Amino acid sequence: MKVLITGIAGAHAQLVALRLVERGHEVLGIDVRPWQGAPRGVKIFQTDVRKRPAADVFRVHRPKVVIHMATVTHFDASREQRYRVNLRGTQAVFKHCNDFGVEEAVFVGRHTIYGAAADAPLYRNEDEPPLAVSTFPELADLVAADLYASRALWSCKNMRTVVLRIVYALGPSGRGTLASFLAGPRVPMALGFDPLFHVMHEDDAAKAIVLAAESKIAGVFNIAGPPPVPLSVLCQATGRTAVPIPEGMLPRVLGRFGLPHLPRGALTHLKHPVVVDNSAFGEATGFDYHWDEHATMGSFRDASILRERRGL
Repeated sequence: MKVLITGIAGAHAQLVALRLVERGHEVLGIDVRPWQGAPRGVKIFQTDVRKRPAADVFRVHRPKVVIHMATVTHFDASREQRYRVNLRGTQAVFKHCNDFGVEEAVFVGRHTIYGAAADAPLYRNEDEPPLAVSTFPELADLVAADLYASRALWSCKNMRTVVLRIVYALGPSGRGTLASFLAGPRVPMALGFDPLFHVMHEDDAAKAIVLAAESKIAGVFNIAGPPPVPLSVLCQATGRTAVPIPEGMLPRVLGRFGLPHLPRGALTHLKHPVVVDNSAFGEATGFDYHWDEHATMGSFRDASILRERRGL
């Protein structure tokens, strides 16, 4: 089948594209960034999903399935840019899908939209409301994009819609939200807290996304791999040093002394876990992960060591 991936130049989107090509699908990609060395079987259109040339890609090439991965998760981007890309971009993609007869749209979202809170259930299922805005205002654009994509389940009657809420993806690419948090040798922890982090290998995340596109399912699904691990274990297994810091001092030291920069809202995630129940997706598709938690963290650690030796 013909599959269009938005944000295809991203490291994790490239893994999805490669898996699709291996499985015999024709792959198109839209991204404002180039993908140098894209493999045969992948055709790239370098444009913004909100612009007219992107609509022309839908109109001319008529993809059967669209996988929307053109969202921004890093906080180096301004709030305005995140809003334009995440919400306005998602609105544009779903409009193109509806206008040009796409049969299935897969929105790739994040499990963090559920929000970290002391009184939240340990395992969130898909019926839990996304409450991240109340504790993590910087995630408002991702929450809005997720809710807009979910709206298509009933507003786009002629199209199957799949909304995926994927846990942190980690692996050799060294890319992604969690990889950025673990980029330095020292990782902050809130003193007295050791939250569970839900992590899966980036290859398994790509496998789940492709499976969602091929399985003709519809609905909202959590995506996870092995069981969650405490942040202290995550630090140790990836070769990082956990630095417990009194909660009141965290806002003043983050971004300094070799610690990662985090927006204020992210501090709740250093205290309380965001862990999901992915049983619904497994029952609907038969998905099972290949990489356990130790192999996942080890693959990230080994690739990081190799990059450091090469001076990358």
